[in-house]
Amino acid sequence: MEKIINKKSSAKPFLRWAGGKRWLLKQLESMIDIELFNSYHEPFVGGGSVFFKFSPKSSFISDSNEWLINTYQSIKENPHAIIKHLEKFKKDKENYYKIRKLTYENQFKRSAQFIYLNQMSFNGIFRVNLSGEYNVPYGKREHYQFDFENIIGVSSALQNTTINHSDFSKTVDNVKKGDLVFLDPPYTITHNSNGFVQYNQKIFSLEDQYKLAEMIQEIKNKNASYILTNAAHKKVKEIFDDTDTLLEISRASVVGGKGSKRGKYSEYLFTNII
Repeated sequence: MEKIINKKSSAKPFLRWAGGKRWLLKQLESMIDIELFNSYHEPFVGGGSVFFKFSPKSSFISDSNEWLINTYQSIKENPHAIIKHLEKFKKDKENYYKIRKLTYENQFKRSAQFIYLNQMSFNGIFRVNLSGEYNVPYGKREHYQFDFENIIGVSSALQNTTINHSDFSKTVDNVKKGDLVFLDPPYTITHNSNGFVQYNQKIFSLEDQYKLAEMIQEIKNKNASYILTNAAHKKVKEIFDDTDTLLEISRASVVGGKGSKRGKYSEYLFTNII
């Protein structure tokens, strides 16, 4: 199998995404010799900051967010169709709410809508109501400029990538000996202590954490490598602390709007590559 080429990608994340790992890229770069691995896997791809950083030549990305994955697929297939629609969307409050409530049948227009709402909304949060309708308020970003050149670069970066809408636990079937799996499940760092289990049940339950631990064991049984990021909580340590390396990394939180509580929080990184 062809090795991943360690080259500098011209593409970068095209979305704002809560829980993104841009802040961790320098540390990951010092840990990973990407040429040692065959294929790269990211089952919680989100905004894709790690994927774009390492520019893997052979990769599998997936996520449980169908709208997100359809947007990746659309960009891979035809970035110019998305750009054409994005250019027509007006960036003001009135048009934001008009575009937000529309349902497009055309996949490229729907993907353009997703990118538009992500960039124009408050904090780039992805949230839907019980009917599955996007309901994040306007973010007063009328001066934001879409990076169309980057969208074309993203399309190029995705050409050798298999993209799936999938539950994370099903993605392990694609993992082979010598591969690298980067796991970044959704979790909150502002509830690392009190209320962690209760709060995270809404976004990634304790049962999901145990399923993820089973998946990691399968990855290791295949003689593949993994990196897991997670909340620095005693329950997480209990579930994942094995004979592998555990690092506790502190960072400044940038989550939340004006007036929200910010400060330094810790996160865990588990891996079998060091």
